[in-house]
Amino acid sequence: MMKGVHFLAIVALLSLASSLVSAFDPSPLQDICVAIDDPKSAVFVNGKFCKDLKHAKAEDFFFSGLQKPGNTNNKVGSNVTTVNVEQIPGLNTLGISLVRIDYAPYGQNPPHTHPRATEILIVVEGTLLVGFVTSNPENRLFTKVLKKGDVFVFPIGLIHFQFNEGKTNAVAFAGLSSQNPGVITIANAVFGSNPPINPDVLAKAFQLDKNVIEDLQKKF
Repeated sequence: MMKGVHFLAIVALLSLASSLVSAFDPSPLQDICVAIDDPKSAVFVNGKFCKDLKHAKAEDFFFSGLQKPGNTNNKVGSNVTTVNVEQIPGLNTLGISLVRIDYAPYGQNPPHTHPRATEILIVVEGTLLVGFVTSNPENRLFTKVLKKGDVFVFPIGLIHFQFNEGKTNAVAFAGLSSQNPGVITIANAVFGSNPPINPDVLAKAFQLDKNVIEDLQKKF
């Protein structure tokens, strides 16, 4: 009798767990979503409003231009051409997007994270040194040199980078598991925030002289 009771209890717990899992909050599709009490105030949905199906057209699912190299004439020597829900409205709710990344010789896509997406990258031209770092406390670095046709995955939310080791241009394409993955470039966020983070905070965090921090903030 007791075994039967235990079995029923387990079944009940599994049923409850299943109902809880099916009721989880949807994945965020923007950086913040502040709750409001008055629905008459400015309201945004998590993602985009949906067009009436009767008015949908093929152009809503189309983008042209990824054959064109991006301009890498900048401080980091790279350019990211993004194709997300802003460029293809039909991506709304589909949980996927795409980028083309161009690298000048010795250019890089500097350390950054995508807070809402895992990334899978394929090299189509050149040689790239890529890597990502796991979370605290291990902060383990996974790194690999990729050549044409090689693929590498960057897990969601982890800091990662790509660096063109070659003397010629490099090109990669990457798919991301969100219609709006977001990107946080570490140096820009830390040293270029608006308004600036108190230099004393950063000096202590990075174990650097305050003057060095203030100089870095001027660069971003």
